[in-house]
Amino acid sequence: MNTTPLMPSTDEEIWRYSRIGELRLVDFAPASARTETIGAESLRSTAALPGIAMAHPADVFAGLNREAGEEITLVLPRGRVVEDTVEIVHHVDADGVLVRPRLVIDAGEDSEVTVVERFVSAGGVRSLVVPVLEVRAARSARVNYVGVNELGSATWQIGHQVALGARDSHVHLTTVALGGDYARVRAEVRLVEHGANAQQLALYFASGSQMHDFRTLQIHEAPRTRSELLFKGAVGGSARSVYTGLIKIAKNAAHSEAFQTNRNLTLGEGAWAESVPNLEIETNEVKCSHASTVGSIEEEHRFYLESRGVPPEVAERLVVLGFFDDVLDRLPRGVDVSPMRAAVADKLTAEVAR
Repeated sequence: MNTTPLMPSTDEEIWRYSRIGELRLVDFAPASARTETIGAESLRSTAALPGIAMAHPADVFAGLNREAGEEITLVLPRGRVVEDTVEIVHHVDADGVLVRPRLVIDAGEDSEVTVVERFVSAGGVRSLVVPVLEVRAARSARVNYVGVNELGSATWQIGHQVALGARDSHVHLTTVALGGDYARVRAEVRLVEHGANAQQLALYFASGSQMHDFRTLQIHEAPRTRSELLFKGAVGGSARSVYTGLIKIAKNAAHSEAFQTNRNLTLGEGAWAESVPNLEIETNEVKCSHASTVGSIEEEHRFYLESRGVPPEVAERLVVLGFFDDVLDRLPRGVDVSPMRAAVADKLTAEVAR
């Protein structure tokens, strides 16, 4: 019996603000990305481990990904510390294809790794990328992941990230979303044993007619767990962004701490951003907070720079670059942030020129 979930619609709350109604799966033929890896050879396993963090596909897209079998599995034995950053780059070169890369990271007790995964396509490539990330961090393991969306302006991305944290583990999930036409990421962390920690970060910048769409879950299933989320985005032109986040603290997760912050800058009258943080707490012995803002650049910041001779377009650029520093400064050691800063600067330049 086929148990693959049906295509979602905007009638569902979690897809309400999305552009899912524009998508026709029949327009895309399954294909493989051209994938390069650096530093992954000693960690790669031939064993397939789908389901180590996502037991059941969350929707039709995660189901399609699991059917593909295009999996890179990285296994870290107990105590293994990987000093150099592992890099994985998926190139989508063809038009009209459905690409379904899956990355599985299985980190043994007291191991450590940093992985940067990039998704790249040319501007005219109209394709669909459906990636899945699964992370299982054993006791005291430290896993850092950075996903970078550098897709062209005609490519769609609908991705899922799920991480499972055991006792005293540390999982850092970061998304840098600059490309794509419509780009959606569902990022979920589950802290399942005492003392597990998670940090979720995102930097996103949508311009022109782009849309970035985020759904996050911080799920605490054990006591004295901690999660922190910081998502910062900017929208210009007629672009849109959506953030919906949920902190869920189970009844047995006493003395847990969870923090959720989403900040958005609108850079023009046609730009639109939506931010919806949520809490679901089943015990009183916790520390939790959520905060969200949507607004334009504060005039006093712009005025301060312009009063010192900085041209208006340069002042706006400096304010936006500074706005993203909070995220970039928290990226894992060994991750080169200079290309990300340059990409943001290029988007700002293009925005001013419109």
